[in-house]
Amino acid sequence: MARYQIILAYDGTGFYGSQRQAKARTVQGELETALRRIGWVGRSVLLAGRTDTGVHASGQVAALDFDNWKHSPAELLDALNSQLPRDMAASHVTLTTDAFHPRFDAIARCYVYRLFFQAARDPLRERYAWRIWPPLEVEALREAASLLLGTHDFAPFGTPPRPESTTVRTIQQAEWQIHDDELRFTVQAEAFLYRMVRRMTFIQVAAAQGRLSAQTLADVVAGRSSGERLPAGLAPAHGLCLVSVSYPNRE
Repeated sequence: MARYQIILAYDGTGFYGSQRQAKARTVQGELETALRRIGWVGRSVLLAGRTDTGVHASGQVAALDFDNWKHSPAELLDALNSQLPRDMAASHVTLTTDAFHPRFDAIARCYVYRLFFQAARDPLRERYAWRIWPPLEVEALREAASLLLGTHDFAPFGTPPRPESTTVRTIQQAEWQIHDDELRFTVQAEAFLYRMVRRMTFIQVAAAQGRLSAQTLADVVAGRSSGERLPAGLAPAHGLCLVSVSYPNRE
């Protein structure tokens, strides 16, 4: 069996999420359609993680078995990109082990959320970042991010993939950085709850806007208070990007 690992980038604007749906355009659906055009006869590709409608990716990972591909991984990369739509591209294709699973073998996933401060609308820029006005204090965002680090029950911030699954997650990195006139929130964990990053971003912005105190956020994260005290809402999908998925060294 020949199993290939593919690194994908896509502009999420035109997709109803990453997972295949019967009557909607999705990342998985477009990838499988492109693969079938070059001779793939498999039933389904595997993805490292689910991205919501409108969420982007520069480092989504897919895996598939393609026994009847008789050329090099580099030629598969070229052939695949010739068939993918303009808002998707593969950046790397490599042979991997038969047992590799992009979701279950992952040890970390990293997302970046982008926002900027501007009074007037900016249609081009707002395709990939959340416009906020008036400006926020960066230090308030950084204080809020520091409270998210570590292992906690993040039930107030998202839902698990299955009802019986745990909502405990470990945040390995959570920091805000300034890039020119833009702020970027980088967050990494072994795994996330559904919509967890967008929820965390919204809550940090609300804290920086003075709509909840740092103490309230600290209490909720520590399990000393219910999520009902947090403002309802999610950061817009278009500011979020899955940038990388990490795996153990298999050499």
